[in-house]
Amino acid sequence: MVYETDEFTAVCPWTGLPDFARLTIRYVPGRSLVELKSLKYYLTSYRNVGILQEHAINRILTDLVALLEPVSMTVEAEYRERGGIKTKATAKYKKKE
Repeated sequence: MVYETDEFTAVCPWTGLPDFARLTIRYVPGRSLVELKSLKYYLTSYRNVGILQEHAINRILTDLVALLEPVSMTVEAEYRERGGIKTKATAKYKKKE
């Protein structure tokens, strides 16, 4: 399964400025799939959250792994350029055998 959005937004906790990213979630499902409308509302909930870019990606991975119990999952965000710097954050999970 692959889910992508260009509309992921969170807020920098230090400056209060928005961080915009292209978010990609890839996973091999276990027994469960995430319903798209629920995923949309979950991701939208970050719009007013003051959180560092890396922490946002780690939290999304942790939440989705706890909910779905996938075989493997990767959450990746390509943040738009700010201050001349482009950021790409990736978090991965693989179920222990």
